[in-house]
Amino acid sequence: MPPPPGRGLLWLGLVLGSVCAALQSAAQASSATDALNVLLIVVDDLRPSLGCYGDKLVRSPNIDQLASHSLVFQNAFAQQAVCAPSRVSFLTGRRPDTTRLYDFNSYWRVHAGNFSTIPQYFKENGYVTMSVGKVFHPGISSNHSDDSPYSWSFPPYHPSSEKYENTKTCRGEDGELHANLLCPVDVADVPEGTLPDKQSTEQAIRLLEKMKMSASPFFLAVGYHKPHIPFRYPKEFQKLYPLENITLAPDPQVPDGLPPVAYNPWMDIRQREDIQALNISVPYGPVPVDFQRKIRQSYFASVSYLDTQVGRLLSALDDLQLASSTITVLTSDHGRQAMDLVELVSLFPTLAGLAGLRVPPRCPRPSFHVELCREGRNLLKYFRFYDLEEDPYFHSNPRELIAYSQYPRPADSPQWNSDKPTLKDIKVMGYSIRTIDYRYTVWVGFNPDEFLANFSDIHAGELYFVGSDPLQDHNMYNDSQGGELPRSLMP
Repeated sequence: MPPPPGRGLLWLGLVLGSVCAALQSAAQASSATDALNVLLIVVDDLRPSLGCYGDKLVRSPNIDQLASHSLVFQNAFAQQAVCAPSRVSFLTGRRPDTTRLYDFNSYWRVHAGNFSTIPQYFKENGYVTMSVGKVFHPGISSNHSDDSPYSWSFPPYHPSSEKYENTKTCRGEDGELHANLLCPVDVADVPEGTLPDKQSTEQAIRLLEKMKMSASPFFLAVGYHKPHIPFRYPKEFQKLYPLENITLAPDPQVPDGLPPVAYNPWMDIRQREDIQALNISVPYGPVPVDFQRKIRQSYFASVSYLDTQVGRLLSALDDLQLASSTITVLTSDHGRQAMDLVELVSLFPTLAGLAGLRVPPRCPRPSFHVELCREGRNLLKYFRFYDLEEDPYFHSNPRELIAYSQYPRPADSPQWNSDKPTLKDIKVMGYSIRTIDYRYTVWVGFNPDEFLANFSDIHAGELYFVGSDPLQDHNMYNDSQGGELPRSLMP
């Protein structure tokens, strides 16, 4: 199933629109005068393939345990399902049309505005802020510094072994090393004898041990690489998922009514050596059934490997007697949608509120000149122990809740760069409105020089009624009376 905004491929795990966002507050266990610590765990491309979301196959006991005493959002949406734009969006609390980051090739402080970030805000309020692993996306989008020194008290840590993630370290059936999509490994045989997420966990635990002795509260962000492709993980986790137990995705076919602009040819996947060997036709050729099962097997194994790392981190938090004074958040930058209907841009105001800091004000329109404000709703009302005055932006009627997401395309039909176009190549922007009743997507012309979408230039549309069509197979756009995205519904 191709992924227009807010929808994703079930069997690939590179998906749009959702997260597992489990927030555990220690507010009841700490006095009002004590500053609460924050542990922010950011997972790369994790969809709700977890026991806490009802998945009966995936083994994720540690995340499930966290979820058992957390507030778990069942229907949370990323604002753009590409790593760098998504991370900049939720870490600044601004939407991609404000950060003006749709690819990997610009730094928002120079390109759009000197916007504050979540860790920067905590740092300015007396916290020691630390980054481990993939929190901001490395490269130009974080100024080759993970946004230092603005966001962090000292330089972020990156595991030394992450440089091997996309190199030829996967032992193929021919006995040779390849750069494959599927890459179960013997950890003792890989370069440096370790993997990035293992190194990140070890560093994070060392930092927790140091902060145990500190008088200052901490904000520790830990970013894990898995289950992002390639599926490079300790091979013992593959044994948890025998191929005979792996079912196919329930709905892998392309819907008849899907406009070509909405289809993603997954060119990043196709560049992997084991995928190239399959000689799949571009752009619509299906992956062979037996290989689909292997992809799903390796995705699930990667999730279980990730879960063990999260477990080690949370156990250290307990052993150091920090859990009762720490707000723990687990989120993915994007993943397939799992009826809370929330957005990742709400993370900034919600975390600030949980920690007892002043919640940044709502952003005016436009807000390019405003350094500190937020475009997401404050979600504190979801926490039962908060008795706050009604937030005028908090809707008690679930049918009034709306989540927004967007995705850029270089053309009206699948191209070699459809999944990750650079800014100069973006010619079409897809905007999705998601409610509990429907998903409405409109694909409109986009001017990359002026960062402007032209809602009078409609290239295609999609309308799905999720109650009667939960897998979103039947596009009702051409049968509807509409055609133009109501401007009143835009964020």
